[in-house]
Amino acid sequence: MAVKREENPAGSSNNLRGDVLRVLGVLKVATVEQIQQISAPHLSYRHNDKPTPSKRKQARTASHTGALSDLRKHGLAENGGQLPGGDRLRNLTPMGLKAAARELGRPVGEMGDPDRGAGRTGASHPMTVNEAVLALLRPKPDLSRLASEPADVRAAAQTAVDAPAGLGTIATYATEVALPATGTWSNPGRGGAQADIVITAPEDGVPLLFVEIDNCFESAQVLAAKIDKYMRFGQRKVKDVDGKERPMWRTRWWVPDGRHGDQPHPPLLLVFNRVGPRNPPHVRRQAAHRGHRHEAVEGARPGRSGLPALRPTAQPDAPGGDRQPAPRSPRRPQVGRVRRPRAGVQGAAAPHRRTGEGRAGGPPSRVRRLRHPVHRRTVEGHRARRVGRPARHPPAPVRRLQAARHHHRAASRAGRAWLC
Repeated sequence: MAVKREENPAGSSNNLRGDVLRVLGVLKVATVEQIQQISAPHLSYRHNDKPTPSKRKQARTASHTGALSDLRKHGLAENGGQLPGGDRLRNLTPMGLKAAARELGRPVGEMGDPDRGAGRTGASHPMTVNEAVLALLRPKPDLSRLASEPADVRAAAQTAVDAPAGLGTIATYATEVALPATGTWSNPGRGGAQADIVITAPEDGVPLLFVEIDNCFESAQVLAAKIDKYMRFGQRKVKDVDGKERPMWRTRWWVPDGRHGDQPHPPLLLVFNRVGPRNPPHVRRQAAHRGHRHEAVEGARPGRSGLPALRPTAQPDAPGGDRQPAPRSPRRPQVGRVRRPRAGVQGAAAPHRRTGEGRAGGPPSRVRRLRHPVHRRTVEGHRARRVGRPARHPPAPVRRLQAARHHHRAASRAGRAWLC
């Protein structure tokens, strides 16, 4: 026992140090509280009798702080700076990344680089990535470890357990993953993307998902350029071990064959964190217009290749929010959806906007307009004035309408040319 204390002065267990290595191996840099929320979520419901929030936080993270102290003594972890709020950041050393690779069961080459010095600039983006991982992971507390807690604490923990489940475990996540459009996995070239989060949870129906985090500081042009880089990576093909060409992403991740083979490509989830000055809906619409050739939605034809772009299911800074179903593409919200009948028509399909057919119990809309007395007199007057006029000259109202349409189309084309 004395020898164990000499090796680990803080008295941390092997399992606890392994949990810390796994979390930091995925997140690269994190606070002690984030490590505790992922590896031991039941501790978030303990120590409610402490007088202040800082005391409760210190008591809940004491065991993980000790594990980090022992890892720092062995040269596996180090302090990575300090956040503006006062929390210290922790990250692994290169030797710690090798130890985390053994804990996660991954090759050392897929672990990436240690995120040293992130706290010098506030680490706003890494912290947003960590909160997004927590929102997607949704760690569940172990109720058996809260048997001695008061009834209200157990009820709160039960509510968290009954909430919708998250995606996978911490081992199914990876952060700061290079997606090379040129070069290799270990030595990517220029022009490639870097996914903030990669999720591989086929047991939860998500075999492969790329996540891009934006703190609302980037313009629509920058975001569209990132989507273009994801598309270039998805289109890249390399020779597999059998000599056949396959998409490069299939040589690293397993994904079941879809209805159309390798098309569309793996989906990309865009998460907007409202920190910067830009408006997420406006940026999303502009990026959708610029990257319209990369969009693919459910029901696309087999010959089309695209990158499904999904809106965020929940904001990272919304604790406890239920995960909503993944919405459709922002540019085509109605694709693959049956339209409902128009209001006021019972059991009848809405008329087609060109043919006017399909409305039960009434004539088409253009016939009803012609039967209206005011409209009928106007049309009859136009017809009377057109007597003796060459057929190539339409009436004045029609010419004004055609001129307005021509002006609107010219303005739309000019706007699209500027966006592209």
